[in-house]
Amino acid sequence: MTAPDNDTRLIEVAARLSVAPAGHFVALRKAAAEEAGDRELAAAIGRLRKPVLAAWVVNLLAAGDPQALAPAADLADSFREAVDAADGRALAELATRRRGILRDLVDRAVALAEDSGTDVGASVRASVEQTLDAALRDPDAAAAVASARLLRPIEATGMDAPDLTDAVSGPFDAGSAAPDRGDELAERRAAREAERAAAEARRHAESAEKDLARAEERVRVAHARISELEERFAELERERARTSNDLDAARAEAEQLTETRAAARDAARRARKVADRAAT
Repeated sequence: MTAPDNDTRLIEVAARLSVAPAGHFVALRKAAAEEAGDRELAAAIGRLRKPVLAAWVVNLLAAGDPQALAPAADLADSFREAVDAADGRALAELATRRRGILRDLVDRAVALAEDSGTDVGASVRASVEQTLDAALRDPDAAAAVASARLLRPIEATGMDAPDLTDAVSGPFDAGSAAPDRGDELAERRAAREAERAAAEARRHAESAEKDLARAEERVRVAHARISELEERFAELERERARTSNDLDAARAEAEQLTETRAAARDAARRARKVADRAAT
């Protein structure tokens, strides 16, 4: 049997053993080795190790409800992209999403373990959460968790690649374990860039619309002021015309009164002369 065939069968056996009840692990491993039909494969099966409890709980989730882990790979890829781009806003948004997804995954994993008759204490739950959190932060950790063959908890900060040394039972390569997501990642990245560009364009448009609204309001106020001043000017013109007419009438009246006064003065002088002659 070729080495690739042995690797495939070893992975299959490791996957079965990784979710086996702890009390049955040794017997199941021995039976699998005896059934191998190949000395090299049997020896490799015999070297497979039993996962620690926290890893076993995570394996139950990955094997029993693989669709539950679907968001993990997407979120981990997004985290890696945000870290590489030093995008603080994206990291904050992803952290919020991660908390909700993580809480749900931990609850599901613990429920599966308890359904299998295994009580999960606080320390084991914390290790399960740490491991699933790593899967949400890092694509390689997500691939390791998705293999359902974890031997121990793993940790990832989102900044550095997680240490996966001896973390997975049987042959494991993170790059080959995960599907090729290059095109998908490129599309998502382009979509996010387009979304950011659209959001920026919307912000510019909203700012320009606000500037336009302010300018239109200023124009409206200016036109209202012009109308007010034009009305005042028209009223002043009407008042000026009335005043001009009154002035002309007053001048004409003054001229007539002046003439009347002169006539009265002449009449008074004549009357005085007549009176003076009469007295002598």
